Amino acid sequence: MTATCNSSAREFSPIEYSDGVLRMIDQRLLPGEEVWLEYTDFRAVAEAIRTMVVRGATAIGVAAAYGAWFGARDIEAEDFAGFWTKFEEVCDLLAATRPTAVNLFWALERVKSFVRANDNQSVVNLKIGLEYEAIAIAAEDIRTNRAMGKNGAPLLPDGARVLTHCNAGALATGGYGTALGVIRAAVAAGKKIAVIADETRPWPQGARLTAWELQRDGIPVTLICDNMAGYLMSRGEIDCCIVGADRIAANGDVANKIGTYTVAVLAKEHGIPFYVAAPLSTIDMSLPDGSHIPIEERGAAEVTHSGDRQLAPEGIAVRNPAFDITPARLVTAIVTEQGVAKGDLAAGLRALAGQGR
Repeated sequence: MTATCNSSAREFSPIEYSDGVLRMIDQRLLPGEEVWLEYTDFRAVAEAIRTMVVRGATAIGVAAAYGAWFGARDIEAEDFAGFWTKFEEVCDLLAATRPTAVNLFWALERVKSFVRANDNQSVVNLKIGLEYEAIAIAAEDIRTNRAMGKNGAPLLPDGARVLTHCNAGALATGGYGTALGVIRAAVAAGKKIAVIADETRPWPQGARLTAWELQRDGIPVTLICDNMAGYLMSRGEIDCCIVGADRIAANGDVANKIGTYTVAVLAKEHGIPFYVAAPLSTIDMSLPDGSHIPIEERGAAEVTHSGDRQLAPEGIAVRNPAFDITPARLVTAIVTEQGVAKGDLAAGLRALAGQGR
């Protein structure tokens, strides 16, 4: 793994692949430094996912697909059976990095399905095909996000002041974004949109990443602390909310960054629409409701420290769930690449998932 700097102003993607090398911007260092890390080994990609060099549901999936390809490339096997055994081990290691974002498992299942469907191919051809499959997953993610943006843009009225939580932009995807993709599409359609970004403790993805992205795009953005949203809603200064998702259950319950549930409750109290933007790959139809979604608990230091600076007493007990569950009853609509689910979200998601097959 090597590090380089990049300050290109072209349309942004946090993940780039060329000639067998994966480059990812180190999101832990933004906005202070724009450092790109290079990867050629699946174990290093797994560590990048675990330590949040790359984060965001679909970005994790894209990174995992390339990681699976790196692992496959290095497998020494004479036949399919030997290759498959070792490839499963590669995918298992990648899958163990972060439990909540279903796109990680979706991407790994997709590359495994490719291998199973081509069990009559040579090991060399399997490796070639897996590289193309990873490239296809990355390209499809950007197309999906653009379709999502087009479908969701009509939900945002001209002049809207939109609250978002965490980062669901280009940095969280292969490019363009989910929630921020809807905002970008509305702006591209000529609407005047102003964004209010929650800081999103304890990793400040809103302060560090969403604010950086929108400022870079010239979209008006105002940063607030996480505990300010209710006050602004009470003053009529927020017109709607839109967030991304790491996993959506079949009934429309949504797992997203911790604090999302609080925003949804406040929006309901103040009669403000609460929208979720996520691709069909984020919808886990195998789970009937959000109680079955595994919630990642991360280390105490993320809460007790800001960088090297200690914020809390030594030895204090800490809870650090990385995500929470927003029940479907608080969600106004879910935007996907196939359309928008409203009202009966369970029925709507079933219909949209059927279209996506």
